[in-house]
Amino acid sequence: MGRSSKDKRDIYYRLAKEEGWRARSAFKLLQLDHEFNLFTGVNRAVDLCAAPGSWSQVLSRKLRGQEKGEKNEGVKIVAVDLQAMAPLPGVTQIQGDITKVSTAQEIIRHFEGQPADLVVCDGAPDVTGLHDVDEYIQAQLLLAALNITTHVLKPGGTFVAKIFRGKDVTLLYSQLKIFFSGVTCAKPRSSRNSSIEAFVVCQNYSPPEGYVPNMSNPLLDHSYDVDFNQLEGPNRVIVPFLACGDLSAFDSDRTYPLQLEAGKQYQYTPPTQPPICPPYQQACHLRKNNLLSREDAPSVCPNQDKPELAEST
Repeated sequence: MGRSSKDKRDIYYRLAKEEGWRARSAFKLLQLDHEFNLFTGVNRAVDLCAAPGSWSQVLSRKLRGQEKGEKNEGVKIVAVDLQAMAPLPGVTQIQGDITKVSTAQEIIRHFEGQPADLVVCDGAPDVTGLHDVDEYIQAQLLLAALNITTHVLKPGGTFVAKIFRGKDVTLLYSQLKIFFSGVTCAKPRSSRNSSIEAFVVCQNYSPPEGYVPNMSNPLLDHSYDVDFNQLEGPNRVIVPFLACGDLSAFDSDRTYPLQLEAGKQYQYTPPTQPPICPPYQQACHLRKNNLLSREDAPSVCPNQDKPELAEST
């Protein structure tokens, strides 16, 4: 979260810092919960692709009762990401790969052998600007998240993940409908209309009889050839599309004045949690010390590639 004028004009960006969220994406999960009651009866939750941790923050505050001054110790939350993430109260962090069966086993171990009630994933690739490429990579990330979800989610559980709505999105819907009886595509108010991002809310996990999760052959046999992607007739899957959020909520595409309240001047609020070892940190260090031309220049974050496990209470 920087100081550019574009960022300051983003109302959800400013509100996130004022309310202590690590990223504006926290409002997306909050609005999805308002529409679908995602957190009702949830005691074990998993946040995939969690960094920088805004969705884990939401899970921690909502499920552990911190907003009401309570502290529900029975709730367990696990956050998984390849990148390091600053600790959060009540969140166990696994720095690992969601495509590895060892990661799924580690999640279940922290739940003491019990499956999760809720799995969420706000992960997205670094967009290239080539829409077909971005949509394909995001689809593969979603399928990877669905794959590990089949290892850790209990029957009747809920799965929420980001999706890019493209011309071949029906294929993803058809995969999700195999494992969940209820699938809805939702667009929170805080998600910009100019973005193709949306979120699939998959409820009542009910895998096919006899299905055994397998990381090497994760999902049922669906072909990815050109003819299959153009599903038509009875094979076409129609998923409801729902706009989440009250019409009185802030519009993420609108520019709001910095002075929302009369007589109150805008004041810069620093980020809730600065990035941990961001990619640009080493480049800034090398440039500052005139080391850019040296091949043996030291790394600023020597331990950033080592897997680690952290827990904060």
